[in-house]
Amino acid sequence: MKIAVMSCIHGNYPALEAVLDDCDRNSCEKIYCLGDLVGYGPHPNAVVEMIRSLDIPTVQGCWDEDIVEGLNACECSYPSLLAEKRGKLAHEWTNRQVYPETREYLAQLPHTIKEGNLCFVHGSPHSNHEYLLPEIDAFTALERVLSTDADVLFCGHTHIPYIRTLDAEELQVKVRQPNTQQEEYLTFTAPIKRIINVGSVGEPRHGRPNATYVIYDTDTEAVTLREVEYNYQATCMAILEAGLPPIFAWRLARGLEFAEKADDPTHVCAR
Repeated sequence: MKIAVMSCIHGNYPALEAVLDDCDRNSCEKIYCLGDLVGYGPHPNAVVEMIRSLDIPTVQGCWDEDIVEGLNACECSYPSLLAEKRGKLAHEWTNRQVYPETREYLAQLPHTIKEGNLCFVHGSPHSNHEYLLPEIDAFTALERVLSTDADVLFCGHTHIPYIRTLDAEELQVKVRQPNTQQEEYLTFTAPIKRIINVGSVGEPRHGRPNATYVIYDTDTEAVTLREVEYNYQATCMAILEAGLPPIFAWRLARGLEFAEKADDPTHVCAR
């Protein structure tokens, strides 16, 4: 069976329509969504209504969570003070726009979906706000997959698609016995696992404005990273007309983030 997995639509309805059409053309039998339906983009209610109407299994993203629970992240959750300022402006705008039924839908989304040997999350199994970047160390990457009891972990949040295979990694763990100073080292080999980041439908950051998602064949385990062209200029114009920060249109048109990367992508604000 061919399944499609998408993430980070961010209120970009034209991009979502284009990806859904591409799913149909590629005969995808089921679609999963990894959250962040809202935030930054100008069409939050339309995006949520489309996902709901198609009954697409969806996990809650960090933006979905913040719209429901209120923005409670401090500056350490953003890659820069500039990004924090923009994020707060986008949150305030989105919070004013969303319908009550949109907020109710976002509130009931699960943090994880498990289907057989596949697991679907937004950021990581630990937090919606954790970035699983492609260069994250192998021990951390493998631990995140093993914690789900799955073979393939699908995630988004970074807006940059990639496939990472953790091929029979050998791990060594130091164990200290209770009430003693004795330590021993345990070594074990983990089976092959994969992390598949599906990128972003509505706010790509891979250097082009095209929407990205993944097609996964559950029979052959083949992964196809799809890149879909669409009328991103229409979304850019809608961003400006809505009174959102113009930089959102600039970065959407270029497929780039306009901020530094976080020093520690695994850090999650404890506030």
